[in-house]
Amino acid sequence: MSKRLLMLEKMTREGSKDPFHWYALALEYSGQGRQDDALATFTALRAIDPSYVPMYLMCGTMLVKAGRLDEGRAWLSDGIGVARGKGDQHALSELQQALAGAGDGDA
Repeated sequence: MSKRLLMLEKMTREGSKDPFHWYALALEYSGQGRQDDALATFTALRAIDPSYVPMYLMCGTMLVKAGRLDEGRAWLSDGIGVARGKGDQHALSELQQALAGAGDGDA
């Protein structure tokens, strides 16, 4: 295990509410092919801070790549709503493109 992974696991286990710690941990898991751990971490982050827009794109695309299309599309669609609500046009565009690439043109 990498030192970065161990550090992030420790911070989140100790109750960090910093969304970036959770996001970075989920990305570490995803990068290691640990999709279930990544999904659990993204889900925990969503409970802590549902307005953290980057998680929707990264979790959605991870799930789509893993062949979990319905779950991935759901994350991307939810992220579109959050990005719209925040007025984040850049993230909105990225999420819409990812959703379209996932075979769903309902963005």
